[in-house]
Amino acid sequence: MILTNAEEQLIEIIWKCETAFLKDIKALCRDPKPASTTIVTLLKRMQQKGALSYRLFGNSRQYYPLISKEDYFKKCMNETVKNFFGNSPLQFVSFFMTTGILSEKDLEELKLIVEQELERYYARL
Repeated sequence: MILTNAEEQLIEIIWKCETAFLKDIKALCRDPKPASTTIVTLLKRMQQKGALSYRLFGNSRQYYPLISKEDYFKKCMNETVKNFFGNSPLQFVSFFMTTGILSEKDLEELKLIVEQELERYYARL
């Protein structure tokens, strides 16, 4: 499931609030705020995609996420690796290392992360 930019803005609000009514979502939208009908349409599409659901309280719907931010991020990154890097995580990491995007400090921090992951890997053997 990949969400549009507008849908991602709404799910970010819902993740922060954990649960939210339409009025809460609209109040937290960036200016210029979208119309309530636009938000409702986006929320319906997000339900169809399996990103969120709701509980009824009278005539009001309280929306809540069905996917965590971390799980959504993983899905997006997996799609990016699949679509742009031949499904190779190594090519993905290599891209950032060889394009000059990362500073020396970034590379040093990445080196520490790799070393820590290698220690965890060998500890499991």
